[in-house]
Amino acid sequence: MNARIGIDGGGTKTEFILVDETGAVRARRTAGGCSPSLAARDAITALINDNLRALVTGAGNPTITHTVFCMSGNRLFWREFIAGVTGYGAVQQHDDSIPILELATAGRPGLALHAGTGSFVTARGPDLAPHYAGGLGWRLGDPGSAPDLGRRAMARTELELQGWLPGSALGRAVGDHLGLHDANALSRHLYAPDTPQSLLASLAPLVTGLADADPIARDILADSAAALARLAQTVSQSLFGLTPPSPLPVGLSGVILHAPVARAAVTAVLGANHTLHLITEPPVEGVRRLLARL
Repeated sequence: MNARIGIDGGGTKTEFILVDETGAVRARRTAGGCSPSLAARDAITALINDNLRALVTGAGNPTITHTVFCMSGNRLFWREFIAGVTGYGAVQQHDDSIPILELATAGRPGLALHAGTGSFVTARGPDLAPHYAGGLGWRLGDPGSAPDLGRRAMARTELELQGWLPGSALGRAVGDHLGLHDANALSRHLYAPDTPQSLLASLAPLVTGLADADPIARDILADSAAALARLAQTVSQSLFGLTPPSPLPVGLSGVILHAPVARAAVTAVLGANHTLHLITEPPVEGVRRLLARL
């Protein structure tokens, strides 16, 4: 049997699939994260090599004709890493945005917006070439992302505790979540050296959970999603002009953009020339579809 391998690698988990020539999955494995910013090269090498061997062995040692890496993190790291991969057929390297783009457009022109731990816009232009925008990381904002929602919620709560803005359900929820109801204590906790980077992202579910009932949470979610949509609008106009020849498909990926308030904000920015739909399949399904089209 000839077979193909796909890998979807992120900061929290890495998924491996092996498909036959019809695109059916014959074997799969899930391992820990493989982000170059979070793990050492030796650990990443061991994780990938061990799981590739186990994947092939578990499928009965088929002949591997292609292997597709769709990986998050530093592109130069992965380009260098994948150059040393041998014995797994023809090897391709893609960003982790490409499986999401595949789920959004099935290889045709269109866009995808993703918001999770980070955010980005990805697109296929009229010539079907892929494009990528955003993904700047939590330090620079990543509009629509969990850290961005948390940053906005934290700033609002600080001003409420200082007495400059009226109290809100969101502000109370942030204080309760952190066990802090004093502006100075909240600020000290946020900037303490041992406070994890994930603190802001942990506040995002409070925003999305309260968006239907609390106007402050609703405005924060809408403003953050609209900022990501404006980036998508820039990409769309650059690739397709002010008025696309027909409504472009736009996939929305991640639970943040699936919230009705966020969807409405994206729709308001992009307008009737873009047809929105929710991406409900996991990214590894996009990897499978890429493999099936080889």
